[in-house]
Amino acid sequence: MSSKSTMNRNQRLARTVAKYAELRRKLKAEGDYAALQRLPRDASPTRVRNMCALTGRTRGYYRKFKISRIKLRELALQGRIPGMRKASW
Repeated sequence: MSSKSTMNRNQRLARTVAKYAELRRKLKAEGDYAALQRLPRDASPTRVRNMCALTGRTRGYYRKFKISRIKLRELALQGRIPGMRKASW
């Protein structure tokens, strides 16, 4: 499990990206790259990491569910994800 500080930092980065999203879009459309350089480094969306909402795991992340593969399997086996069931053939 990821540390709470790592998860909190990622959430803070996501808020910063959302705050500057419209301004970044406008500056990119105008081609004003000097002004883009003056924005905070954390305003870039590539700095936000996809993390499991439950554990903070970054690898094996399913975007559709916003959780890692391990938690997805656990929840599916418990029947907590509607329409998902264990495959058998």
